[in-house]
Amino acid sequence: MTLLTNIACLATCRPEGAQGDIHPIPRAALAWEDGRILWVGPEADLPARFGRGSTLDAGGRLVVPGLVDCHTHLAFGGWRADEFERRLRGETYLEIAAAGGGIAATVRATRAASEAELADRAAGVLDGMLALGVTTVECKSGYGLDEASELKLLRVYRRLADRGVQRLVPTLLAAHVVPPEYRERRDAYVALVVERIIPATGAEGLARCCDAFVEASAFTVKEARRILLAGKRSGLAPKLHADQLTAGGGAELAAEVGALSADHLECVTPAGIAALHDAGVVAVSLPLATLYLGQRPMPARALIEAGVRVAVATDFNPGSAPSWHLPLAMTLACTLQRMTPAEALKGATIHAARAAGVEAEVGSLEPGKAADFAIIDAPDVNQWLYHFRPNACVETVTGGITRWRAAAVSP
Repeated sequence: MTLLTNIACLATCRPEGAQGDIHPIPRAALAWEDGRILWVGPEADLPARFGRGSTLDAGGRLVVPGLVDCHTHLAFGGWRADEFERRLRGETYLEIAAAGGGIAATVRATRAASEAELADRAAGVLDGMLALGVTTVECKSGYGLDEASELKLLRVYRRLADRGVQRLVPTLLAAHVVPPEYRERRDAYVALVVERIIPATGAEGLARCCDAFVEASAFTVKEARRILLAGKRSGLAPKLHADQLTAGGGAELAAEVGALSADHLECVTPAGIAALHDAGVVAVSLPLATLYLGQRPMPARALIEAGVRVAVATDFNPGSAPSWHLPLAMTLACTLQRMTPAEALKGATIHAARAAGVEAEVGSLEPGKAADFAIIDAPDVNQWLYHFRPNACVETVTGGITRWRAAAVSP
């Protein structure tokens, strides 16, 4: 058994309560054994039986659940820095895509990359995330857009999960956009996804979720419904890219199919918000994409006030969110969307875990759950997200084992 003491504040982030209820415990202690939490509470109330194991010192710092990045496009080939400049010069995301850039450009680079090359690069990204306190990562395919390449990306995630460092939640996103070779044969591509890619994914157990991008430049509600229902028949929980660039009915479809989450939602309507609430769908905020695309942000306050759980993630990808810095996304959720630091933290822990379908295992610090946590060099959540630094995390633990520790702590 191992005990962590001298904690200035421990944010348990239990699921009950409002968005900002992170259930903090001042001057706390945390005990675990065999990778599972045994006890959490005020250090003064620590039962005597937990004082007999090895003891670690948090140094009077903040302890939070391991962060959960519930929306990433982790593995891909190439980058798209040229498009960054093009957008700054006035081209829109849709104009660049129509000219053969955007997702199609990354598809070409990803198809050309080997599984080993993709895995090596994505492993480096995961290491960077780990140093920030991120212990669970949802990771999408979607840059293959043919059967062989989509399965290749999902096998990359299986290979990375076998490292045993972080928990990965693989998601099939074959319905990202219609690939160029099927542009005049949309129905044939939807049939390929439904009749071949989804069954092959399910047969190999390569994914836990199935995602679809509902947008004028991607898939219609009707097409996405067919794909997501086929995913459910193969045991894949539905998720959606919804209402990002236009109000296209994505939120309503997420509610209809019982999706784990509806992500983006910059253009969600009041009817969409009501549908998400009634169906218990998590709304996933992606403020890094908002920042890079110069969009109006997701209306987080309206969603929260309507009783919708709001998660916060990076949307790490080579086009609209080329950063895996989840704490930065959390700070942007505060500044761009008027979420409080506590609301952003709950959004990157238990609500994000729910959006990824793993809330029974991670996302909060409670007895029986995985001993996944991060030690943050700050006295509380407000100070952490207010005083943005390259990295305030000093130690990351998954399954009760320290996986990363800072060499030194700056003032």
